[in-house]
Amino acid sequence: MKRHLVVIGGTAAGMSAAARARRGDPSLPITVFERSGHITYGSCGLPYYIGDEIKDIHDLIVYKPEYMKKERNIDVNILHEVTEINIQEKYVDVKDLTTGKTFKQLYSHLMIATGAVPVIPPIPGADNKNVFTLRNIEDGLRIKDFLSSKKVKRAAVLGAGFIGLELAEALRNLGIDVIVFEMLSQILPQLDGEFVAIIEEELRKNQVRLYKNTRVTEFKTSGEDSVRILTENGEIFDADIVIVSVGVRPNTVLAKNAGIKTGLKGGIVVDNYMRTSASDIWAAGDCTETHHFVTKKPIYVPLGTTANKQGKIAGGNMLGGKAAFPGVLGTQVTKIFDLYVAATGLNEAGAQDVGIETVSAKIKQSDKASYYPGSKPIHVKIILDKKSGRIMGAQMVGSEGVGKRIDVFVTAITAGMTVYEFNELDLAYAPPVAPVYDPILIAASAGIKAMRQNEIRN
Repeated sequence: MKRHLVVIGGTAAGMSAAARARRGDPSLPITVFERSGHITYGSCGLPYYIGDEIKDIHDLIVYKPEYMKKERNIDVNILHEVTEINIQEKYVDVKDLTTGKTFKQLYSHLMIATGAVPVIPPIPGADNKNVFTLRNIEDGLRIKDFLSSKKVKRAAVLGAGFIGLELAEALRNLGIDVIVFEMLSQILPQLDGEFVAIIEEELRKNQVRLYKNTRVTEFKTSGEDSVRILTENGEIFDADIVIVSVGVRPNTVLAKNAGIKTGLKGGIVVDNYMRTSASDIWAAGDCTETHHFVTKKPIYVPLGTTANKQGKIAGGNMLGGKAAFPGVLGTQVTKIFDLYVAATGLNEAGAQDVGIETVSAKIKQSDKASYYPGSKPIHVKIILDKKSGRIMGAQMVGSEGVGKRIDVFVTAITAGMTVYEFNELDLAYAPPVAPVYDPILIAASAGIKAMRQNEIRN
């Protein structure tokens, strides 16, 4: 069989794999099939497009198919859906969504990058025309068109994760009243409780109404252009638009139908080299499950950073490379109104779940020299292995400087540093940038104190 790389999915993981394979072999035929009408776009920017911070959705699109063909010699077919994978005869069935025609495409190497799909709770009325999800460019355009064409005064968001809260801010920026429903007792489960309280206060300050422990049971049409929201505890709310943001699940229908192994977390099982259980088939991105860098246990963390890295590794390994994916820490950062929120590694509950006993410390410190105009507080929490003092995780809430400071913790956890080693880091200092003792070093000192107190108690 002639060599031919076929990629299913033309966003982060798929295009990263195709581009890496092209760099490794300029003559290899590469064909990409993408079900939607767009490739290589910044889906993480969609809430900011909804909130008018990004005016033109085309600014989110990195490359178009024509560019990939002209500059990279990669054949990208948008509006083409792969409907079946035949792993025995090594071909995929493809449907042209524009013409309805179907055809077979042979492959020698196959990359599955089918991404994830939004979780839609089984709520009666979820198909109401006023109820949306936000996952791709098309979703963003539909929501934006609805907001532009209707007199939207009230919005409801289901789900208080990072994206749900980003959407709440986006809608408030448009002057829309916003209510957020979360069926769990805590928003942002990546964080420990004491930091969540700070974020909830920021939501209240910006007039976002938050209902925790609240399960939506039904959507009903209410009037011509609104929807009535019924909850399990009997409360009733009206909204002009509802956006469901309760998470995503790996899109593994093709893989499962082909007999490719999936895991306990629902994603395609891959080894460290991104190989699936089927020969000559790789997978990467939101359709796969990976492993946590600290615990080495399976985990499903659908992030753009992970998808791009995994795709690049898979694209190189298809050509004989031996790069291994090291796992993830689940590092996340976002902005919620005037607060920046970040987390990496394990929180206390996550460590407890895998049997790691921890010691933690939290501090509040100025992000710049305290006398410098515009200095703001940063809250830092550091989570340590009780026995060794090795850093297991960190969380931050505060000013814009949170984003880069969390990356220092990422580096430390990846390097296996203890809090004692971390405390000796020679960090940059200048009054407009940081205090003499940076907040993360203050947190490390507090962590060392907590370790010593624990030793005394024991």
